[in-house]
Amino acid sequence: MSAYGVINRPQRSSYLPATLWDSPRVEPDLGTQSFVTIHHIDRAAVERIQTGLFNYLHSIFADEVDKGLTYPQEDMRDPAAFGTYFFGGDVLVAIAGRGDPPAIESEVRGVREIEQSPDAARNGRTWEECVAGFYYVKPNYPGRSSHICNAGFMVPPSQRGSGYGHILAKSYLHYAPALGYKASVFNLVYNNNAASVKLWEALNFTRAGLIPKAGRLKRKDGEGEEYVDAIVFYKSFEETGPDTDDQ
Repeated sequence: MSAYGVINRPQRSSYLPATLWDSPRVEPDLGTQSFVTIHHIDRAAVERIQTGLFNYLHSIFADEVDKGLTYPQEDMRDPAAFGTYFFGGDVLVAIAGRGDPPAIESEVRGVREIEQSPDAARNGRTWEECVAGFYYVKPNYPGRSSHICNAGFMVPPSQRGSGYGHILAKSYLHYAPALGYKASVFNLVYNNNAASVKLWEALNFTRAGLIPKAGRLKRKDGEGEEYVDAIVFYKSFEETGPDTDDQ
């Protein structure tokens, strides 16, 4: 529940095509460049695949919330609460590829579209082995301002340091406009999250504001809590799109 009450996402009658992205990660057993596929899903799609994916995404997000460093929530252990919050919008899940990449069906503004389901991309692996990251996209405001979206990103700890966060962010610049949004606002990017601040600035997001002492976060050394400022980031999607340099 936001300050505006419940903000409903637009109803979807279909899913956006999956996309193919180059990954800087080198598979040690293959010695070759790997790739990432990103898939548009929602709660219904996850339940059709199998509950194992929902449970894995929930566990990763709940663990991150428990750390008290990046999200404002204090507890997200209830699956229903996670489903309402995270799957209250459209969800994109990134699967680390192995073997030959899927065939490209079309290319839209430099983004390669493919026909592949998340389960096919998994290719017999566990979700723990192959989920490179995931994020939601949903309106930041209701009604007359619902064309501005918000998003929340997560890379599992076991997958960090492989450049997947950058791929998720670049894909967001493709998927959010494709979902009909005109702009993006990130309400609370805590300024102690240097990697996130650097990433959004590199993708030409504008610092729209600074909220002093916006987060009561746990200290990284585990010794108590501290108040941390938060940056508000904004970006218009009109006449913009993801760079294609590392597609």
